[in-house]
Amino acid sequence: MTKPFTLALLAGAALLGGCTATTRNGPIDVTRYHLGQPITERTTVAIEPIGATVSPEYQLYADAVAIELQRLGYVKGGVDMQSGYIAAVGFTRMSRGAYRERPPVSIGIGGGSYGGGYRGGVGVGGGVSFGVGGKTRELYVSELSVQLRRRSDNSTIWEGKAVTESAGDQPVETAGRLARALFKGFPGESGVTITVK
Repeated sequence: MTKPFTLALLAGAALLGGCTATTRNGPIDVTRYHLGQPITERTTVAIEPIGATVSPEYQLYADAVAIELQRLGYVKGGVDMQSGYIAAVGFTRMSRGAYRERPPVSIGIGGGSYGGGYRGGVGVGGGVSFGVGGKTRELYVSELSVQLRRRSDNSTIWEGKAVTESAGDQPVETAGRLARALFKGFPGESGVTITVK
């Protein structure tokens, strides 16, 4: 092997060694509905699932919603106390297939020759390059939905949903991003879909 070719391979290997798994997050589409009146009362709230399924992944979304509600001034209701509101939380996450990322490193190999003599010479050259690295990533669509209901009459005073696509599987990060986007500017404009980056 020639020295330049060996150096090119070593440089490519060093670059690949520095690559880490990352996720690519798309923007979040948020839609909210409410009665058009200010929601000023901040009291206790209990987090409950929409439907009967409670799983470790559901808990990630429920915890993310609880953090945002506490940031807004709601107090999480305990098991032994009756809360003023119920925050019904639901989520879906499904795969939309896989795609192959572009390789982060490309290595080129080239060569040339020159023949010289009394009457001049002929030059010939050529080369080839190929990608090194690149991963196959799964594309997920995640949706968080929340209904805020008065416990006294079970009436819904606010509801919303947030949807995003992400490449890579990071449910903790996705749950937090969706909850922050959903409650941004709470209660938000009713019936209008906004995009949060």
